[in-house]
Amino acid sequence: MAAANYLQSEDQFLCSICLDVFTDPVSTPCGHNFCKNCITEHWNTNDQYLCPLCKEGFTTRPDLMVNTLFSEMVAQFRQSAQQKASSSSSEQQVSKPGEVPCDVCTGTKLKALKSCLVCLVSYCETHLEPHLTTSGLKRHQLIDPVENLEGRMCTKHNKLLELFCKTDQTCVCMLCSVLDHKTHDVVLLTEGYEGKKAGLGKTGTEIQQMIQKRRLKIQEVKHSVDLSEEDADREIAEGVQVFTSLKESVERGLNELINTIKEKQKTREKQAEAFIKELEQEISELMKRSTEVEQVLRSEDHLHLLQSVRSLNIQQPPPTKDWTEVSVHPSSYEGTVVKAVVQLEETLVKQMKKLLEAELKRVQQYAVDVTLDPDTAHHGLILSDDGKQMNLGDVRKNLPDNPERFSHHNFVLGKQSFSSGRFHFEVQVKGKTKWTLGVVRESINRKGRITLSPQKGYWTIWLRNGNEYNALADPRVLLSLKSQPQKVGVFVDYEEGLVSFYDVDAAALIYSFTGCSFTEKLFPFFHPSSNDGGKNSAPLIISPVRVN
Repeated sequence: MAAANYLQSEDQFLCSICLDVFTDPVSTPCGHNFCKNCITEHWNTNDQYLCPLCKEGFTTRPDLMVNTLFSEMVAQFRQSAQQKASSSSSEQQVSKPGEVPCDVCTGTKLKALKSCLVCLVSYCETHLEPHLTTSGLKRHQLIDPVENLEGRMCTKHNKLLELFCKTDQTCVCMLCSVLDHKTHDVVLLTEGYEGKKAGLGKTGTEIQQMIQKRRLKIQEVKHSVDLSEEDADREIAEGVQVFTSLKESVERGLNELINTIKEKQKTREKQAEAFIKELEQEISELMKRSTEVEQVLRSEDHLHLLQSVRSLNIQQPPPTKDWTEVSVHPSSYEGTVVKAVVQLEETLVKQMKKLLEAELKRVQQYAVDVTLDPDTAHHGLILSDDGKQMNLGDVRKNLPDNPERFSHHNFVLGKQSFSSGRFHFEVQVKGKTKWTLGVVRESINRKGRITLSPQKGYWTIWLRNGNEYNALADPRVLLSLKSQPQKVGVFVDYEEGLVSFYDVDAAALIYSFTGCSFTEKLFPFFHPSSNDGGKNSAPLIISPVRVN
């Protein structure tokens, strides 16, 4: 209320002609006050003497005298306003970097409080005062302080940009709307603002959703890295355990080999020692007899010599062993090392079997349900109703030659496709003499004669002639299998670029394609081959995966 009274009294001290505080105020006969110079100039430029406010006319030009009392009141108002402005300016903040400065301030620039779109000037609190008190300036449009006010003016017509052209998506002035944009969809700036704001709000929401999706993807990637790290730690621990066991087996085998050889050598040494001891004993006896013979031979007494020979019985050597056939042969170590290596190999085979069984169990965890896609099947194939079995029929069916169908070879694909992650499926091949299995990329050629190779988009193995297995790499790899698989497992790690084939029943790895580069969808691939005169009439059957 006090502010309202202040503003009302402030209006009373403003001249309605110059809109500024009175200078030498004078009163007309009708009671209105004006600056002496303002009313004088007004009447000098007009033929009639009218009051600018109430339009009351005077026959003669009134004599105007300065209103002493009112002049003192104006002086007091000026002093009060100056004190208020001084106090206000001391309380105002100096413009900081990034803040809009007052365009009127000289020296230290104070922070602008408002910007005028009419004056194209930004004002601090002190210099904004006339826009809040002067009636003519009150009609100006004030906004929160902004820089580059000239940018709000039309450069062509020097008018305020207060309209928005939807057609050209640009801000225009009133003259632009009736000249250059006459036929365009032009709306008020506020309407354009609201429309753009709504659109930006939608865009902002979409951006936030995109950000959220990417944050979730980051969490997913981090989670994948954590899982990968856990897998790596587990594999390292298992590897350390396996190789430690193998190392212990090797060391144990080596120790057993060394001990065996040493035992053999020790046995030979003991045998030799026994022979030497027995020979030394016989030598001792023989030397004793030799001494006796020498003593008798030195005697010159005929009777004594004859009697000594008879009594001592020294004419014959003492009884000894026949050493002619006795010998100590060097120990034979042939086969000792081989036997140790064979035992080690058996240990390795057992360990390998355990590892393969564990590996097969792991890949079987990625089992997927695969069914055959009849739209891809060659017209000579017969598919079961459940999409799990296939074999070659005697009559070719009349089927539409759609782009997905194989036209020359009796191939068929699975309905399911995979473009990431890992997947595993198993196929029964029991009773068949020919078959081909694997995965293929989506863009493979399906018409005419086809060469199966990774370069053509096929990662497959096959059986021919009942016992010839090949991996269809480039060149082909002949596979040597210990037993004929009755059920084949196919495992794919898309990101790792790995395609592996397993003998499920034997838990044995048949072959792996490694270092593959997958950039398309992959489909399971099946080829039951020809019936081979009835020898290969058994169907290929997609089997449910049962973890061993």
